[in-house]
Amino acid sequence: MEVRRILYPTDFSAHSVCALAYARELAARFGAELHCVHVVDEMYQVWPGASETAMTAWAPLEEMVGAARKQMESFLGEHFGEARGQVRSSVICGRPFLDILRYAREQKIELIVIATHGRGALASMLLGSVAEKVVRKAACPVLTVRHPEQRYEAF
Repeated sequence: MEVRRILYPTDFSAHSVCALAYARELAARFGAELHCVHVVDEMYQVWPGASETAMTAWAPLEEMVGAARKQMESFLGEHFGEARGQVRSSVICGRPFLDILRYAREQKIELIVIATHGRGALASMLLGSVAEKVVRKAACPVLTVRHPEQRYEAF
């Protein structure tokens, strides 16, 4: 099996940073191109408080995308330093799971490494899980990574 392109979707949370370690290590071992993507959820405009990032839910979409681009630059600088030029990064506006899958298809991604927040069953049922939807619908393998301090909660 040869993996040439790895996708690492991030929401910039501590959970997603745990998945980054796996994405970087796998990219190094396979000599693969690493893609780092953040999707600004366009539904924040109609779902107040849905954002888990530092951005305000009611900010105009253009401002949210601009803030996400700045956050991506900061994130790349913090986690890649001098090697940031070796990472393909993108900020997309849309629906997170759909646009992660669309990006993976368009870029011919062969592995997705994504963090899971491990919400309880009720929260996942009400809010949905981006990672869960990506796992179920992706055409390529998906590695989910849980934060090491996260406990499993059935309800």
